[in-house]
Amino acid sequence: MEQYEPARLSPAQVAAMRRSMRNGRAALTRRSLLRASAAGTLTVGAAAALSACGIPAAGTKEGGTSAEDHSDQEKEIDFSNWTEYMDVDDSGKKHPTLDTFTRRTGISVKYTEDINDNNEFFGKIKPQLAAGQDTGRDLIVLTDWLAARLIRLGWVQKLDPANLPHAFANLSPQFRTPDWDPGRAYSYPWQGISAVIAYNKKALDGVAVKSLSDLLDNPKLKGRVGLLTEMRDTMGMALLDMDKDPGAFTDDDYDAAVARLQKAVDSGQIRRFTGNDYTSDLSKGDFAACLAWAGDVVQLKADNPDVDFLIPDSGYVTSSDNLLVPSKARHKANAERLIDYYYEPKAAAELAAYINYVCPVDGVKEELAKIDPDAAANPLIIPDQAMQAKSRAFRSLSSKEETAYEAKFAKLTGA
Repeated sequence: MEQYEPARLSPAQVAAMRRSMRNGRAALTRRSLLRASAAGTLTVGAAAALSACGIPAAGTKEGGTSAEDHSDQEKEIDFSNWTEYMDVDDSGKKHPTLDTFTRRTGISVKYTEDINDNNEFFGKIKPQLAAGQDTGRDLIVLTDWLAARLIRLGWVQKLDPANLPHAFANLSPQFRTPDWDPGRAYSYPWQGISAVIAYNKKALDGVAVKSLSDLLDNPKLKGRVGLLTEMRDTMGMALLDMDKDPGAFTDDDYDAAVARLQKAVDSGQIRRFTGNDYTSDLSKGDFAACLAWAGDVVQLKADNPDVDFLIPDSGYVTSSDNLLVPSKARHKANAERLIDYYYEPKAAAELAAYINYVCPVDGVKEELAKIDPDAAANPLIIPDQAMQAKSRAFRSLSSKEETAYEAKFAKLTGA
């Protein structure tokens, strides 16, 4: 088990955090650009049936410290999540899926939107976790790399499969076996976040784009290409374009991908590295093509017929935000019931129809079709087996690797 070290963040990690807060996925809100319309949806159902063997056996890591579970006596849950990452009714004050859960179970949910950045939130809770104390939260949502860190540190409780029958059965195959939590012993995905190539057909003016190489090498696109400020997304797509698996690459592979991108930076091929603000550049045609997050593309396509996307033959990168029960949480069983509830297709479809991210629950297509038939038929929202097979995850990094890789990426982006 990794030992907790109360060291300060490295300069590279601080730079990465600032990029995320300034204009990355953490900027302002998770859905700040999509808030105006809840009609677009992003979910990934499963076209493939679950295998009879179920989820593979969990790893051998020791779980976090459990508190005495007060779930039977205290019908409540303290749930911390990112801003605008839950369905909201027309009044903007109620969360319909949470209300349904409370009516069904009698368990009240204190829902708090107090996560704006992974590193910032980690700073809030690590003193209590390191001291073996209750954080005051029963359920938290963290991006995969930070979820992996908490699991390594032993600060997350092992989940009880007996309380997760729907989650066990309905977890989409592409999210079932991350290298940092084999068998999902400690976590279940809340939503997935995919990086794809988006383009403006009018701005391309007939230029063919089928891969990241086309963006980096075609002189007709010079100065009209955008890449993302999120290291794992941009570098993962670059590795795939070089026939390297982002789930199993070496230091040399990473350096080669950096060098390839640096060449495009030096030549002026890449206009800039962006966070969510690429949406304006793409819509206006300042970017002919760029790396983009699929949830944004759904809405951009609805608003602008010139915007479209492609999945390269080499594949695309999908990360996940994950539900975890911290050590010493008082209401573990209640939290597990809430996790399981969101793996029922009806609840999952209602959530996905509002928040525009990749739903990790199999079997949502029929339920989503009742809410929005067009969304249910959209291949970007419900990928087929071939598209799911192209999805790749960026492997978990050691602290040493993360510091080194972020430093190289920061230099590349000029951060």
